[in-house]
Parts: sequence; C-alpha cells; structure tokens
Amino acid sequence: MDLFNYSRRSTSVVHIGATPMGGENPIRIQSMTNTATQDTDACVAQAKRIVDAGGEYVRLTTQGVKEAENLKNINAALRQNGYQVPLIADVHFNPAVADVAARYAEKVRINPGNYVDAARTFKHLEYTDEEYAKELQKIRDRFVPFLNICKENHTAIRIGVNHGSLSDRIMSRYGDTPEGMVESCMEFLRICVDENFKDVVISIKSSNTAVMVKTVRLLVHVMEEENMHFPLHLGVTEAGDGEDGRIKSALGIGALLADGLGDTIRVSLSEAPEAEIPVARKLVDYITSREGHPYIPAPQVQDFNYLSPLRRVTIPVHNIGGTQPPVVLTARLDANQTCHPEFVPDYIYVGHQLPDSLQANVQYIVDADAWDGTPYTWPAFKPDQLPFLTGYKADLKFLFITYMGLNDEVLACLKYHPEVVLIAQSNHPNRLGEQRALAHQLMQEGLKNPVIFFQHYAESEIEDLQIKSAADMGALVFDGLCDGIFLFNQHPATSGKPEISPAEVDAIAFGILQAGRLRISKTEYISCPGCGRTLYDLQATIARIKAATSHLKGLKIGIMGCIVNGPGEMADADYGYVGAGRGKVSLYKQKKCIEKNIPEEEAVEKLIELIKANGDYR
Repeated sequence: MDLFNYSRRSTSVVHIGATPMGGENPIRIQSMTNTATQDTDACVAQAKRIVDAGGEYVRLTTQGVKEAENLKNINAALRQNGYQVPLIADVHFNPAVADVAARYAEKVRINPGNYVDAARTFKHLEYTDEEYAKELQKIRDRFVPFLNICKENHTAIRIGVNHGSLSDRIMSRYGDTPEGMVESCMEFLRICVDENFKDVVISIKSSNTAVMVKTVRLLVHVMEEENMHFPLHLGVTEAGDGEDGRIKSALGIGALLADGLGDTIRVSLSEAPEAEIPVARKLVDYITSREGHPYIPAPQVQDFNYLSPLRRVTIPVHNIGGTQPPVVLTARLDANQTCHPEFVPDYIYVGHQLPDSLQANVQYIVDADAWDGTPYTWPAFKPDQLPFLTGYKADLKFLFITYMGLNDEVLACLKYHPEVVLIAQSNHPNRLGEQRALAHQLMQEGLKNPVIFFQHYAESEIEDLQIKSAADMGALVFDGLCDGIFLFNQHPATSGKPEISPAEVDAIAFGILQAGRLRISKTEYISCPGCGRTLYDLQATIARIKAATSHLKGLKIGIMGCIVNGPGEMADADYGYVGAGRGKVSLYKQKKCIEKNIPEEEAVEKLIELIKANGDYR
C-alpha cells in the first residue's frame, strides 16, 4: 500500500439487485430505516426519503420471520412507486430469519457474533482444539444451506462483525482484540470461498474509531494473505448525533477511505436516516476528489507498522510532544476575539499583534520579527527566517514547514534544535499524503521534533468543515503522528453566509482529538442510530441525557435502542442506557446490568441517580 498517493483498493464485484458494488463501481451510500418492518407504509415512505436524499441501498431490521416475510410487500410497493433501490435485511440471533429474508431482499446482513453462537454474556469458555473445531463445524452446517438459498435467489450477503456483539467463544480464545474480530469474520469468509459464493460484502465496526480503523486494516491484510478481494462496507457504530456524530464518522471512515479502502459507507447518526446521506456523500466526494493527484515522492519508514502503529517518538517541548496529549493551536485574525468557554486552545497564533488583554490559561504565538522577548509570547518562524532562529532566546519556537521545504539546510538545523516544534502545512490536493510524508521523512532522519498539523480551509458551512478536517486528520491520528492540531477556517468573502466563528473552529479541533481517543475534553456519548428494534424515542432521550450530563467531562455514556450491540459496545462506557422492552429500559455500570425494565419515563432520572451513587456526578 502507498501511504502517500491515493488509489482505491482493487476488489471483486458484488451483484446487489441492479446496483453492483466493488470493482470499478463508485463508492455506494446507504442508510437504514428506523420504522417497524411490519409497518409497510412507514418503511416505504422512509425508504423513499433515503433514496431521494441520494441513498443507494436501504437496510431494514428483521427481528423475526414475520418481518422478513413483509420485505416482499415493502419491495413490491417501492417498485410500484418507481424505486428500484436494493433492500438489505438485517438479521441477528435467528438464522432461520436469514433464510426467509434471502428470498425477498437483494442482500442479507448476518452477524457472526450471534448467527450460530449464543448471544454474548461475557462468560469465559474453555475449549479444547477438538471442541473448537466442532463449533466451527456447527457454523458450516448452518451457514451452507443459507448460502444455497442465496445462490438460488441471486441474493448477496454482508458478513457484518460488530465489536459490541462478538461471541463468548471468540472472546474466550482471542480476547477483546482486533485479531478476534477479524477471525470472527474470516470463519465465515472461508466457508464462502469453499462454497464458491462470491457475492459477499464485509464490515467490521466499532464505536471506538481507533479499534475500527485498526481492525479493518488488519482484515484487509489477512484477506490479501488468503487471496481474498471482497469489497468493504465501512461505518462507525453508535457515532452519535450532531457535531460528535459527524466528526467521529468522518475521522474513522475517512482514515480508511483515504487509504483506498471501502466500497460502501453508512454514516450512523442518531438522527433521521435520510440525514445520514448528505454527510456520507460529502465525505466520499471529498476523499475521491484527490484521485489522480500529483505524485508525492516519499519513502515509507521501514519500521513503521501500519497494522499496529505506535506513537511517533518525540522530545517533549513544554506541553507539546513526548507522551503528553496533543495540543490545540488556533489563530485569530482579530487578536481580541474570545475563546469558547469549554474549549480553550493551548496556544493562539496572533501574527504581529497581541490582544489588548491577555486571556487566562492561554499562551500566545507571535511572528518572530515582532517578538519583543516577553515570556508570554512565543515566536513563529518560516523557513526563510531560518538563519535567525538561533538568535532568539525563546523557550519555545514554532517553524512553519512543508514536506517539500524539508531540504538539507532545514534538516541540519532541526538536528541541532530538537526544541523547535514543527507546524506542518500543505496545499497539495492530497494534503494528508503530503503531511504523512513529512512525518515519515522526519523519522527517516532520526529527528524527534514534535509536529503539529496545520489544516487550512475556506468553508461557509460548519458541517463541511467538520467532515473535511476530521477526514484529513484521521490517518494522522491513527498512525500515531499527531502532537497537535492547528485548525483554521478563512471565511469565503463571497459566501453571503454567517462566518464560522473561531470558537466553533476550536470546538471542532477538540472534537477531532476526542473522537480519536487522544484527548478528552467533554462527555463521550456512544449512541446508536436507531432501527426498527429501537424500543423508545431515541432522539428525545439522547437530548434529555445530554442536558443532564454534558458537564461530566471524561465520562462515557452509552445510549442504546436494544440489546443487539448495547451491552457489548457499552463495555467501553462507564454507564449504559439500553432498551429492554417496549417502553422499558435497563441501566448498566460498564458490563454489569444494575437495574432492569425501568419505565421509560423514569429511566433518565434513574440513570442520574446511578451516576451520583457511584460518585461520578459533579
């Protein structure tokens, strides 16, 4: 894989109705209904809204045989209305439902974690090799008849592994690891290959973006080793809503798309399904627009481990680099503009002019030729000021640099000045590739200067800024290269729209670091997008929980519509709120269920009581 030059991974073509995926086909966009699958009219209306927004596949949950059979009516009604969109049945726990769905849907998603294995209970199971082989035979015996039904009906399948629903069998042998998630998928893929079944799409998802990216990279590596080229479905489960959901999705999905991985995506937002489509479209279009970009000549560092990268070794300079969390830099064209009360950047670059009054807890960066030696400002240099760098006695110096600007003179200077912090910038169409190249060049030269990535945009829509900046930072974050982020948006003068304020830009920078699990600055919400299984008003509930807990910085709260992924995804959360039945909710403390079947109208208050009882409410 070329880390610096964009090209899509070569995959096989999967036939899904009249909309094939993989190969030379464009990256497909999809969403999932959140209406009851037995309600034909509601499902048809929502599917039409998804398609009208640009969705190319529509997925529906099929809890039982009745729901699977009703796909026939939904499919027929859509065709009568002139909608040819392929339908995807989502099946958990009951393989017999998949057998029925394969007759009426163009694709069926099965979950290896609960297709034959019992639902996850977090119990440790001991198997001899012989016993383990028998469990695999059980899967084959049940899975092959399903594949035969799919062959007969020209139905594609998705093998969809979720971090939150790995079986106890896999967990007991492999642990809660990317290796376990990949093996859970490969057990089924190998059967498909043995049976010469080729219409297979794969997904491996997690609400933890770092786990998701690492696992998909590993899956592709293992597939290539076994000469498999199946297309990939990408997504971050339980991404949430609003800004958090957009940033988390763009960071995780974008990091993989930028490396050419992915043939269809679903942005899982806790919002109306049709709201997911424009976000996904913007993300795909932004990444694929770099196709055919000018070549970036760069060597990959030999000991860089793409599958399991460690943080790049740097020398700590003040609060930057080393093992410290990444910093946030920002710029103010007007030095007197204030900061967001909750997301105060570590440094503000003000060019030549300091503000009239200095804000507490903020350090200011001025241009080197305007620095007067005061201790609260730090000079910033450009490459053409290099001869003067040694003459300034500041404790902290920033050097704006591009990859192509890393010439012999600059490299020699950095070897003598490890205290210089680099601000990497790029105007290349594939800025990610060029900024990656800069970091690899530093590693190649044995230089340990910290690197802050400068990302410059001219966006008038805040959603566009969220998506593009998160996508550009994704691989830099997950490759372990990020010592800081400097996000700047220069409002386009001709847009005619309100300016995105510097404080809003700062909030996005902090959101990117939180989504990448590098720096926690607010409450973390792990909330599902909802589907036909959801057992309460998801969006209203999320709003109520956020209103009561958004001040609890660092706390992770899972908000799940049902039990499919709930307990598993919430194993990474401090507290969980899970639909247990119609109008009923169960509360969790990490993996442990504390109280079951609470009436929905009492559940949020009970959650707050639980957080208070454990001393986590301030």
